Amino acid sequence: MREFTEDQAMFREAYRGFLAEDIAPHMEQWRKDGIVDRSAFQKAGEKGFLMIWPDEKYGGLGDLDFRYEQIIIEETVRAGCFEWFNTLHSRLVGPYFRKLGTEEQKDRFLPGAVSGDIILAVAMSEPDAGSDLAGIRATLKADGEDYILNGAKTYISNGINGDCIVVAAKPANSKSRHEMTLCLVEANMEGYKRGKNLEKMGLKAQDTAEMFFDNVRIPKENILGEPGKGFLYLIDGLAEERLIVACQCAANARKAFNITRQFTMERKLFGKSLSDMQNTQFKMAEMDAEIEIIQVYIDHCVELNNLGQLTPNEGAKAKLMASEIEWKMVDLGVQLHGGAGYMAEYEICRMFTDARVNRIYAGTSEIMKLIIGRDVFSDKYSSILD
Repeated sequence: MREFTEDQAMFREAYRGFLAEDIAPHMEQWRKDGIVDRSAFQKAGEKGFLMIWPDEKYGGLGDLDFRYEQIIIEETVRAGCFEWFNTLHSRLVGPYFRKLGTEEQKDRFLPGAVSGDIILAVAMSEPDAGSDLAGIRATLKADGEDYILNGAKTYISNGINGDCIVVAAKPANSKSRHEMTLCLVEANMEGYKRGKNLEKMGLKAQDTAEMFFDNVRIPKENILGEPGKGFLYLIDGLAEERLIVACQCAANARKAFNITRQFTMERKLFGKSLSDMQNTQFKMAEMDAEIEIIQVYIDHCVELNNLGQLTPNEGAKAKLMASEIEWKMVDLGVQLHGGAGYMAEYEICRMFTDARVNRIYAGTSEIMKLIIGRDVFSDKYSSILD
């Protein structure tokens, strides 16, 4: 039995109502448009559901723990609003300001990010650098007290809507693969151009774009953290990023399970319900157990994260297993729906295509295995095995 406090239960109920009233009814139109309307962020901000952790002086609710974001993730998935990347804005990009931002940067950006008037994005991936973050080629060259940014990024979520983008770039002429700096690019900066809204296999309402930087002048006030240490800052945030994806995957797997369970109970085949057949029961029993087990581990990781003790290894394990279990469940869901599962009018069809990216972004399953594998053969495992 999962335990939540009374305040958390009330928060879940309120957020569920907000989604039902203000977000879910518009999702189909936003899928057709290829982008979530900015009003979604603003409405969430008005009701206190966007970037909830900042101090009250910035408009937030105070330093609420990750359990609240987990509730937001689960309910967003449950309502069929997974393509609205509110958590990317709130909990993946936003905390860079908490950890690295100057007081001036916080005063300048946080109130708008909390209200939804400033939409955040982070730009790491490049045409030749995805999982290999150290392989980026974008450069940041000192020019007096300012910097000049050149390069390109791709597959950037919130790439069209984004008003403030955390961009990773390497110092010009740097000889270190891991030396990089984070800077804040604002939408109106000269030399910054968005590419087209990329057409994807799934997540149709989520705006994903290329970005181009042609001699963009970055004032020193827009450097985030200490120059040259950007790689360490990005790596530090990956454990929680992967926990975020794990929460999404587990919630989506359970939603797919519930949809498939209901369909098999209603579907008649050879004179009886599909759910009465042993193969259906065995397959669904297996998935029920796997989803339940990964949920327990994810909840454990949330507790560790709240204590500041979540390791990259644990985040990788959660992301790897949750995304693989999710994929098994949506694939089974399509199979048990039969021909209906291949039809766009059935929700399981869209869930299948939307879920495919979860084994890719925030680090592919193969990268997760590399991270876990390195730990397995490190010295610290010797004491565990002994």
